[in-house]
Amino acid sequence: MSKNLSVISDIILDMENVSHTYYDDLGNHVEALKNINLSVFRGEFLSIIGASGCGKTTLLRLIAGLEKPDTGTLILNGEEISEPGPERGYVFQNGALFQWLTIEKNIATGLKARGVYKEYKDLVGHYIELIGLKGFEKSYPHQISGGMAQRVAIARALINNPKVLLLDEPMGALDSFTRADIQDKLLELHKENNTTMILVTHDVDEAIYLSDRIVIMTPRPGKISEIMEIRLPHPRHRGGTEFLEIRRRILEKLKLASALPQPEYII
Repeated sequence: MSKNLSVISDIILDMENVSHTYYDDLGNHVEALKNINLSVFRGEFLSIIGASGCGKTTLLRLIAGLEKPDTGTLILNGEEISEPGPERGYVFQNGALFQWLTIEKNIATGLKARGVYKEYKDLVGHYIELIGLKGFEKSYPHQISGGMAQRVAIARALINNPKVLLLDEPMGALDSFTRADIQDKLLELHKENNTTMILVTHDVDEAIYLSDRIVIMTPRPGKISEIMEIRLPHPRHRGGTEFLEIRRRILEKLKLASALPQPEYII
């Protein structure tokens, strides 16, 4: 069943008045995000959707500590985020696997970086089995499919037992069948580990299928236009009446979010 987030008070991540600007390749000043206020609940699956260039990935990178906000704060478990850390796992769109390492060694890189490989090396086999790649331990990234590579990237991020898993369009380049398979695997992992997951996606159906809540962003500068709670129980049926009605409402809200004047939604 979907969580009733209205009764959840355990906030793991809090963003207050977060704004961020950068300079593009031509030296132009770009306002990527403006006054982002958002609380993320422990154990929820949150998706962020919006037009290209609205700051979705920038927001994810700020949470990861890969960039710093110009103004505002991001608080994780009571501590301000100032740099990357193992409590936040990050999965990139292309997987970003190390091509010279086998599948099992790719998954183990986080443990080795933390100096705890000997203590937790048995977890490598556990996660290989969990993501359905048993038998491919000694394979290299070029020997497996794109969907399998994304499973490896997810396992590599999860093996450190992060408090938050950040997913930057990890299914964006996959075919529809592989994408659906990875989505189901994410839900399985989410249920088993109760890991807080934050997904950036352009795919409205994907967001509805996976999420407890969906954050709708305005075009640049990115603001939160609206936050929609998805109360459908799992497993969700993409062709169901309620699913399609939610899809219609979100598409309407995305259209409104792209219109001027742009509303600002604060939670």
